[in-house]
Amino acid sequence: MDDHSQFRLLSERRFLPLFLTQFSGAFNDNLFRNILLLLITYATGGLLGLPIDVVVNMAAFLFILPFFLFSGIAGQLADKYEKSRVIRWVKLAEIAIMALAGVGLWYGWYESLLLLLFLMGVQSTFFGPVKYAILPQVLEDDELVGGNALVEMGTFVAILAGTIAAGLLMGSDQPEKLAAVGVLALAVLGYLAARKVPVTGQTHSEMTVSLRPLQETWHLMRLAAENHSVLLCIMAISWFWFLGAAYLTQFPSFAQTDLMGDETVVTLLLATFTIGIALGSMACERLSGHRIELGIVPIGSLGISLFGLDLYFNMPANPVPTDWWMILSDSQYRQVAIDLLGIGFFGGLFIVPLYAFVQKETPEAWRARVIAALNVFNALFMVVSAIMGILMLGVIGLSIPEFFLVLSIMNLVIAGFVYQQVPDFALRFIVWVLSHTIYRVRHEGLHRIPEEGPVLLVCNHVTYMDALVIAGAVRRPVRFVMDYQIFRTPILGAIFRLAKTIPIGSRNRVPDIYNAAFERIDEELDAGHVVCIFPEGGLTTDGEVATFRSGVDIILERRPVPVVPMALRGLWGSFFSHCGGPALRHFPRRFWSRIELLAGEPVPGQKASAEALEQEVKNLRGNSR
Repeated sequence: MDDHSQFRLLSERRFLPLFLTQFSGAFNDNLFRNILLLLITYATGGLLGLPIDVVVNMAAFLFILPFFLFSGIAGQLADKYEKSRVIRWVKLAEIAIMALAGVGLWYGWYESLLLLLFLMGVQSTFFGPVKYAILPQVLEDDELVGGNALVEMGTFVAILAGTIAAGLLMGSDQPEKLAAVGVLALAVLGYLAARKVPVTGQTHSEMTVSLRPLQETWHLMRLAAENHSVLLCIMAISWFWFLGAAYLTQFPSFAQTDLMGDETVVTLLLATFTIGIALGSMACERLSGHRIELGIVPIGSLGISLFGLDLYFNMPANPVPTDWWMILSDSQYRQVAIDLLGIGFFGGLFIVPLYAFVQKETPEAWRARVIAALNVFNALFMVVSAIMGILMLGVIGLSIPEFFLVLSIMNLVIAGFVYQQVPDFALRFIVWVLSHTIYRVRHEGLHRIPEEGPVLLVCNHVTYMDALVIAGAVRRPVRFVMDYQIFRTPILGAIFRLAKTIPIGSRNRVPDIYNAAFERIDEELDAGHVVCIFPEGGLTTDGEVATFRSGVDIILERRPVPVVPMALRGLWGSFFSHCGGPALRHFPRRFWSRIELLAGEPVPGQKASAEALEQEVKNLRGNSR
């Protein structure tokens, strides 16, 4: 375990109490909800004279209804008041609700327990926004993915643990009394952990809290829609919950009907799916390199669909009665478990970077309200998921494997739409794949690039892949300035257009393109973006750094922004360089080669010049080509 491992956060006071607080809350929610449904199903045989199926769906509706009604108020409170204080309020409310629930369980007052299930939904509604909104305040930027991964892992493990614990309690002599003690004890433990959550010290006390639930929910949706990229990430997260709810809801019938399994098979399917999500969440930290990496989101969505398709095509043709051991030991049934593990794993890869992106890209002043909007959309998508399941399975008459096939195909279609709407996903995916297949990139000094505000990057130019290497390493989106003729290359041209690259050409041959390029550069810098230029004006033909042209002086004369000199090492000799002949036309000699990207100290725009920057880049590059 290295110093950057996300697991080290579990030993730090700024994160561990929050993790334990949310874990105990998720565990308690699922223990209470599942033990209640099991007691109603097996101990009473019904409730209020209604069939079991109706009661189960009513319970699900009562738990999810508060997310529609109160998310607006929850987001406001989390933004207005100090967040650790809000967390303690919420956990105190959980103790009160669980004390009443304990009495109801002890004496078998099941009708009142449905009301308390609604109140637990209210409590979860108020905890959700503050739980996610506090993360960027207690974690560093390079810890945000790891922190979100731990939260997601903890949530799904708690869901699994609560579900299994409810099943185990039902096997005891007095499940009601044990459950009564258990839910209250968990609520108390959650509050004790909440008391240790660090104080953030940030409040917006001037904000007025509106107590109009439905109007505030509508306002939340409009607030989320203000940032198009954030809105689409919210939609993508909610789509994950749509898929997750669709799979989890069908597991009992799927196990019984299509696998002819006993109750242990249901538990195994749930455990496999949940463990997959936990493992995928944990893998995000390593695959993303401790940063918010949207490039692994398309990998996640593709994996969800591929394993979903594989599940459909590998269903046992003639199932025989099974238990959990047969699912694991028989190759035909084991493939079903492997596919569910894969769907969960890639679901974890899919969701964690999206949560981190929403937190990072949302201003702190209304971050909790945007998270609250996300919770509204999650709840809405899960309701639609249930309705779709009823229509597909009950009205249209699809089998559960056919329903899973439809979900896999829908996922591909919706993912394609989202990635077309937010090109950053597709671009980051391409960059991630290239930087993890063709090259092994080591970078140094990139922390010297300012976190915000306009900045100009200048770098030596060795290959056609330089821009993608830099884009994959620099945390901020970069606008590159490149020869307009590169856009004629079918694949690279499409990638660079996607990256909003600024085309430039000779002042003598294409004056219009030349002048338009400097206008675009100035506009991008004026908007506070990062612009990268290769002042040599073309790829090196001998591996050495050529003379920097005057374009950099023209840019800085118009807008003297900070300049960060950068140098690429190890790219000379690759398929994309001019070593041994024109680039892209000679035999690729080096794949998976180790390359380096180094950044120097920022130079004030007023003091920078083409000549001085050329020397800085040469010093950084040294003798390594």
